[in-house]
Amino acid sequence: MRVLLVEDDVDLSRQLKTALGDAGYAVDHAPDGEEAWFLGDTEPYDVVVLDLGLPKIDGVSVLERWRREGKTTPVLILTARGAWSDKVAGFDAGADDYLTKPFHTEELLARLRALLRRSAGHAAATCGGLRLDPRAARATVNGEPLRLTSLEYRLLHYMMMHQGRVISRTELVEHLYDQDFDRDSNTIEVFVGRLRKKIGSDRIETVRGLGYRLSPLAGESDAA
Repeated sequence: MRVLLVEDDVDLSRQLKTALGDAGYAVDHAPDGEEAWFLGDTEPYDVVVLDLGLPKIDGVSVLERWRREGKTTPVLILTARGAWSDKVAGFDAGADDYLTKPFHTEELLARLRALLRRSAGHAAATCGGLRLDPRAARATVNGEPLRLTSLEYRLLHYMMMHQGRVISRTELVEHLYDQDFDRDSNTIEVFVGRLRKKIGSDRIETVRGLGYRLSPLAGESDAA
């Protein structure tokens, strides 16, 4: 899953990029409101972590612009502004959640997982015998742990959050890699092939000319 981190504090940004990366996210960073607005307007993110006290354009104004333009990406405001009036302003601007500094990183990650589940319409990261533990960035199939690279995990995470839907290679590229990565849609086919070997080839269907679809095996249910 791909996240936009909007934070002007250099040390905090570095810490959060590391924590988010360790949790399996592809992370882009914007140090000011102007760059944040541009990236949020031109790149497809799964979730945004947004500070309010930003240089150039404040966070509330950035969020208001995105919402006026029809951007529906879930946004978690992360700020030192803890007054009730600031929270009201943030939610009225279109925020989906609000966390004040200082904070525990585990709480931030938990809130992001909840936002992603809600936006995808899934209560849990399961697909038949497949189980994903986003907190630990681990996965199992029929109770057996899977050994996945970071990109294989990101691919599986994204497909499980959008299971049952055909996902194009272009969409996968846009959501698996950060903006600095040398993107090549042909590599998606390679990662899908590796993933099939680990979770079972029949779980990922190739829809010719359109992309891939992850579904439970015949006879499987999420209670399996």
